[in-house]
Amino acid sequence: MPEKTISQRIWNFAKEPLIIMVAFLCVHSFAYAQYEIWPSESMVPTLEVGDRVIVSKYAYGYSRYSIPFGRSLISAKGRVMGSLPQRGDVVVFADPKDPSRVMIKRVIGLPGDEIQLAGGRLVHNGQILPRIFKKSYRYREPAGDMVSVVEYNEKNAQGRGYHIAERTDRGRLDNTRLYRVPAGHIFAMGDNRDNSADSRILSAIGYVPIENIIGRAEMIVISLYGCNDGKDIKCWFGVPFSRFFKKII
Repeated sequence: MPEKTISQRIWNFAKEPLIIMVAFLCVHSFAYAQYEIWPSESMVPTLEVGDRVIVSKYAYGYSRYSIPFGRSLISAKGRVMGSLPQRGDVVVFADPKDPSRVMIKRVIGLPGDEIQLAGGRLVHNGQILPRIFKKSYRYREPAGDMVSVVEYNEKNAQGRGYHIAERTDRGRLDNTRLYRVPAGHIFAMGDNRDNSADSRILSAIGYVPIENIIGRAEMIVISLYGCNDGKDIKCWFGVPFSRFFKKII
């Protein structure tokens, strides 16, 4: 058997880690990616500050926002193999006003839907969505302030339930104008209804172009949640293991 050349030896040594690296990059680019919830509280109680989530990039197809360096490399707008999210999905998207900033919210309205907040209640296409009281509690925000919230289970028109947090039903975003979601956009809101900048503020985030969606948040894989803010979240040795590998509803 002829002796291997230096280049063959180098290739044999390097090919396995190289293949693993290429496979990882492909999965990260086109299938799944991780994002950390920091420092926003806008998705409490569903997501806590410090949660790290897995996002399915292929759930709604691909756009220049869902591929690494896509905005620099791709000028075409729209989505490839695109599909609409479902109402109630938790999605990660590029902020319409500042695409360099990644946000995570819940899809409340799809193109053509009418959305309004009246007395803290969500009105979807003229129907007030039902909500059921779950519990009330006080906790300490990352900024250090103690706040009181009421947690509800809200159910959308498709029967999909999720938890929301309300400090009051008389906040500045608890009574709004009527929003009509334009074609090619979604209406997204945080579950922490009185502590979320979202589509209700048209001058800030407003309607989110479907093109801006990066993917659907599927699961909390690990969490760096602080464990000492007063919430009823199980921690062992200061680590919130109860949040690890938790499916996002």
